Amino acid sequence: MSQNEQAYLNLCKHVWENGMQKGDRTGTGTISVFGYQMRFDLQQGFPLLTTKRVPFSLIKSELLWFLKGDTNIRYLLEHNNNIWNEWPFRNWVQSKEYTGPDMTDFGRRSEQDPDFKEMYQSEMSKFKERILQDDAFARKYGDLGNVYGKQWRHWTTSRGETIDQVKAVIEQIKHHPNSRRLIVSAWNPEDISPERAALPPCHAFFQFYVADGKLSCQLYQRSGDIFLGVPFNIASYALLTHLIAQECGLEVGEFIHTLGDAHIYCNHIEQIKTQLSRTPAELPTLRLNTNIPSVFEANMDDIQLEGYEPHPAIKAPVAV
Repeated sequence: MSQNEQAYLNLCKHVWENGMQKGDRTGTGTISVFGYQMRFDLQQGFPLLTTKRVPFSLIKSELLWFLKGDTNIRYLLEHNNNIWNEWPFRNWVQSKEYTGPDMTDFGRRSEQDPDFKEMYQSEMSKFKERILQDDAFARKYGDLGNVYGKQWRHWTTSRGETIDQVKAVIEQIKHHPNSRRLIVSAWNPEDISPERAALPPCHAFFQFYVADGKLSCQLYQRSGDIFLGVPFNIASYALLTHLIAQECGLEVGEFIHTLGDAHIYCNHIEQIKTQLSRTPAELPTLRLNTNIPSVFEANMDDIQLEGYEPHPAIKAPVAV
């Protein structure tokens, strides 16, 4: 069994067995622990879970979206990525301009009422179509505010200047690899209000470390949805480490994932049980186009997996 995947399964077991029942912002409820760390040796296979299918195309498109400094879901929708839709959709249906059926508390109502779920899906389809086809509507209702792409590539200072943190950290890795300041922060206290960002950054900041010709990365994540979100985060930051290592002429080392509030949502419990009952398969291998001039010019076709043969996907609702 892969030690990389076992690190994640151990997290699931630990929280399931030792977590505390807690309420949360979404009203769903969680089983939670505070403070947990996992380590993934990136030389031992790409850490995309095999105990359930995780859609790698969504991970690729989301990371490339971050790296572009984009904050509008149009790019994601163009790549059939729907993982950020609920937040801008909520803003749309709560606006004075919305004239459709009542979508109040659409997340839980969709779980409980099949007729409402059908209506919600219809309204969401209309919303997505307008985002893709109406430039003005996309600018107004497709933008998520000052989320990851903005903070990574266009951090705004108190003097009104901008800092491209990712570009700067790559230059530091190339020229000052022993620096202890190889950090990118998405957590900007000024930008965490609902008026300025759809969701305050969960993966708050990350740090790189160079030793023995290898690039490692440690992420601090303030809040981790263990079943849905954390598998994406693991693979996304592993991919980011591979991309930056290649540009800097380094091998990959470890991805270290440090979690603050690590939680299982109460409506994900049966899904976690199913996943823990499965036997992991061999991890896949990541193949990058070696001719990518920089991480900022990578596209979907430049990033491929080989040998990914997971168990079937396990569906679960997103808590918003």
